[in-house]
Amino acid sequence: MTSILLLGATGLVGKEVLRQALADRRVSRIVAPTRRALAEQHPKLENPIVDFDALPAEASWWGCDGAICALGTTMRRAGSRAAFFKVDHDYVVNGARLARQHGVRSFAVVTAVGANPRSSFFYPRVKGEVEQALEGLSFPSLTIVRPSFIGGERQERRPTERAFLAVLGVINPLLPRGWRMNPAANIARVLIEAAVTARPGTRVVASSALA
Repeated sequence: MTSILLLGATGLVGKEVLRQALADRRVSRIVAPTRRALAEQHPKLENPIVDFDALPAEASWWGCDGAICALGTTMRRAGSRAAFFKVDHDYVVNGARLARQHGVRSFAVVTAVGANPRSSFFYPRVKGEVEQALEGLSFPSLTIVRPSFIGGERQERRPTERAFLAVLGVINPLLPRGWRMNPAANIARVLIEAAVTARPGTRVVASSALA
């Protein structure tokens, strides 16, 4: 039985991770720290209320077997590059560092296709810098999941994105696998499997494996 720390439980992928993990018999406990209380209630779920700008370094709930991170925002929602970097880089890396300090051995994270710390474009560069920082934390098992366009229903309204994904859904079967939409359920399944099995070493899961 595996205990899992879930960072980013309120997002599209995080919600799907939570749903699947609660139903997974291999998972005995899920710790999902969030800013506000989750609507879900379950005997396996622990939901600490936290400030991600000041995470409680000594909290005992950090000590899980594995961790999954689906933290992330958009440039539009963040409002600036600095705010985006804080959520998509600092929150991820700080959470991972504390998890490692408390003995978490496997870490599975969602970044993005094209992640590269030397990219001339801001978004893939931030994702690449996150991956680089996580590799430096020496997790015995590190899984980096790089989806392309993520399919699923979001809480917040994104009319342009919704229209684009509707078109993508029609042409999806005609596209090469690496360009296809990646359903949130598929991404969540890979993340949970990585956290539970804790395969030694670092591996990258490409978008083509998530279609």
